[in-house]
Amino acid sequence: MPTDRERRARLATFAVFFVQGLTFATLLTQVAALQRKHGLSDGELSILLLVVPVIAGAGSVLAGEVAKRHGSRVVLRFAQPLACLAVVLAGLASSVPLLVAANVLFGLGLGSVDAGMNMQAVAVERRYGRPVLTGFHALWSAAAVGGAAWASAAGGLELELWATFAIAMALGVVISVLAAGTLLGPDDEHAGTVAARSTGDAVPSGAARPARFPWRPILPLCLAMAFLYVGDASISNFGSVYMEKIMHAAPAVVPLALGAYQATTFLVRVGGDFAVRRYGPAMIVRIGGALATLGFVGIAAAPNEPVAVAAFAVAGVGLSVVAPQSFSAAGRLDPAGTGVAIARVNMFNYVGFIVGAALVGGIAEAANYQVAFVAPLVLAAAIIVLARGFQPSATPDPRPARV
Repeated sequence: MPTDRERRARLATFAVFFVQGLTFATLLTQVAALQRKHGLSDGELSILLLVVPVIAGAGSVLAGEVAKRHGSRVVLRFAQPLACLAVVLAGLASSVPLLVAANVLFGLGLGSVDAGMNMQAVAVERRYGRPVLTGFHALWSAAAVGGAAWASAAGGLELELWATFAIAMALGVVISVLAAGTLLGPDDEHAGTVAARSTGDAVPSGAARPARFPWRPILPLCLAMAFLYVGDASISNFGSVYMEKIMHAAPAVVPLALGAYQATTFLVRVGGDFAVRRYGPAMIVRIGGALATLGFVGIAAAPNEPVAVAAFAVAGVGLSVVAPQSFSAAGRLDPAGTGVAIARVNMFNYVGFIVGAALVGGIAEAANYQVAFVAPLVLAAAIIVLARGFQPSATPDPRPARV
């Protein structure tokens, strides 16, 4: 059975995922409002959105280096409040240069938190000895739904943008600060430390672990992650713009594209760990790829608002399983718990975001947003083929597991 310390660490990790989902949705549901406020063209908006994943990639690399020496708890303690602050600054920005600066700060915090929270989640899953990682991503999605719902309510109340951001982010900072103290520390986080303690061996506090790791076994995970986030970026960055420009939706309806996507993502992830235990990760990812493809077909062909929102919901069902299973599979392929495989897979999160923002934004500039959603449709279908790379190795894990 898990110890009280491990239960507290799991709850703290849930809190970190919640704040990250809230932060992400609070900003991304207001992309259309930011575009309107600063008078940006679709092409200019695409360039602005590219800033976030590029800087987030750098933040992920930085987080990996810090975590190797000091653990991911230190990363999260500083990076998550920074990301919350950046969202508020984006709402306050009175000019495009100030908005770019806020996006740079947000990207740095976003990448660092993404890497750090998944390191914590994999460490908790390893110590529990059973699949629990999808549950963390479920709460991320629930928080994102809450962020979208708040954006919709704030739009109906006609709140100023900075106030909409500040109210949500004040809650985020409080939760993040309270959770940081009970996250796993470096001595608890690394699998080598756990194994050494079980045999009575001494392990230096915060000792660095070897970082050598082959690319070949994690390549299918990296590609699936990238293709997932092309689709995710297309919805997160342009879902609200699509609803406004293609569906001509009212301000209170515009956020429902992301809201529906995150709602179904949450519902699927709630039962995700059970489904993985029963059917295996490869089958779950294969089915997810097929459903995501169907969802993007619906977005590209939607004749009205209800069909469009339903299509975003179906895409959420399909894409929801890919990220948690990518991180979980990466953790299995890195039995020493170095975090190297997780950091590499996480990097392709931002590759997908960069490609998604550039590809969908570029096609939209040349044609329209409905045509642009054909691109993530094709890449979602490719996930079906990559799913076999998620099958666990038959090699047993020598580390002790808790059940």
